[in-house]
Amino acid sequence: MCRAPPHHVHTHLATPNRVPHAPPPPCTWCPRGPRGQPLRPLCPPAQRRAAAAAPGGQDGEVGKARRAAAASERAGGQPTIFSKIIARSVPATILYEDDKCLVFRDVAPQAPVHFLVIPKHPIPRISSVGPQDTELLGHLLVVAARTAQAEGLAEGYRLVINDGKHGAQSVYHLHLHVLGGRQMGWPPG
Repeated sequence: MCRAPPHHVHTHLATPNRVPHAPPPPCTWCPRGPRGQPLRPLCPPAQRRAAAAAPGGQDGEVGKARRAAAASERAGGQPTIFSKIIARSVPATILYEDDKCLVFRDVAPQAPVHFLVIPKHPIPRISSVGPQDTELLGHLLVVAARTAQAEGLAEGYRLVINDGKHGAQSVYHLHLHVLGGRQMGWPPG
């Protein structure tokens, strides 16, 4: 049975051959990626707005960031989930890799296309980079742009780098979020 709210318009069902009053076929709330592949179901816009306005933000990102900040202070160089993905001890859908960086899909996408670009050399935060990181940071941006193009984001996309607790950084390994496949709103936070 369709999980979409009653007011959701099933554009994929608006065909001349559809029998009126027939029960709708299963629906994953209609999101499709740039190549037509089904994506994880999205919640209705009203629920998304309510979640974003709730304390802690969407999916409790603020809470995750606070816990991650405290954990990074205690960890003292312990491997992050991203270090484990680089080492292939944690699975990920890898889109691109070279000697400097790795690109993979976000496990909790916030847009129809959502992937992360991470350096293989662990840098905890963007605020801790130095002049020696200039070339690497430029490389990460170029890889993000090329991967966005390969993912079909010709209409545009958003790049996000969260920094620290107030920036809602939930993994203390520098990473660029690339989000696209839908119209982004403003302001973002």
